[in-house]
Amino acid sequence: MRLKFSHFLLLIVFSSYSQNQKHTNIILMIGDGMGLTQISSGMYANNNATALEEFEFVGLSKTYSSDQIVTDSAASGTAMATGYKTLNGVLGIDSQNIPQMSILEHCNAMGYYTALLATSSIVHATPASFYAKVPARSQYQDIALQLSEHNVDLFIGGGKKHFESREDGRNLLKEMKGYEFVTSLKEFEKSMSDKIGYFTYSDEPPTLTNGRSPGLESLVEISLQKISSKNSPFFMMIEGSQIDWGSHDNNLDYMLSEFQEFDRAIKKVLEFAKKDGNTLVIVTADHETGGLSLIGGNVSKGRVKGTFSTKGHSGTMVPVFSYGPHSNLFSGIYENTAIFDKMKQAVTP
Repeated sequence: MRLKFSHFLLLIVFSSYSQNQKHTNIILMIGDGMGLTQISSGMYANNNATALEEFEFVGLSKTYSSDQIVTDSAASGTAMATGYKTLNGVLGIDSQNIPQMSILEHCNAMGYYTALLATSSIVHATPASFYAKVPARSQYQDIALQLSEHNVDLFIGGGKKHFESREDGRNLLKEMKGYEFVTSLKEFEKSMSDKIGYFTYSDEPPTLTNGRSPGLESLVEISLQKISSKNSPFFMMIEGSQIDWGSHDNNLDYMLSEFQEFDRAIKKVLEFAKKDGNTLVIVTADHETGGLSLIGGNVSKGRVKGTFSTKGHSGTMVPVFSYGPHSNLFSGIYENTAIFDKMKQAVTP
């Protein structure tokens, strides 16, 4: 079949466009336990401002697990990571007992650089839902083993003891070939390795008010500098883990300090995304914690007063904020499993 010259020219233009088309980067930020009241309280306590006000689209996510209206972080993390609802306490395995591929693993198969950052241990439920397949989130040593055998390029969090002080006598750090394990922010910044592990603490990191260091915003900024220098698209998950813990403690000051640190990290991510132009940013929560109600305060003085109705989680929907290419996909009301579907759509050519 002979092609007209105009058709031939169109094919050349289309081919050139396809070859030059860049895969979309994704940064998924999860404020654990961060319901709308946590956000509102944090905003009013922070001079009535939050980086979330700069996002283009807002949606709502239904957080229930496969068998309970009140989810836990494992089930909700699995839903967002894999697109499947599951039982509370289960990581990476659906309600039919079938392991499922996460968005991190999907991106990895497409040649993406992958990264996980958390202010908890790296084997805690939310970060683990992106790489582990275990029936119980408390299987920390099994989760650590699975991370050691995985292909996450960069990870930052506590939990070093689960890798080197193990019941099986193994030291997984010695088995993780190709990784450089850094021990300080300075070492992290200087590292030129393609694969980096940064254990911030041996066990769970302390609260920010009790001296947790480095700050999440610094870790995010340096991570983005390193990742953007790679000649590949990337997927990054960042968790503000202890917003949840402050709410579990019904400690408003604890929660506020953790939210404000997370908000500073969001600002760093937005600054990057605005300059880059090819990065989709999603900020959401796995669930709300504490049943927090905002009952008073003073906006001009940055004071808030709240009450908690539970030491556990609540079943309320949580907001989803999005910015950048494909961000319009995240408006509306949908299941938390749809977050996986929308991310997969964003990275599929």
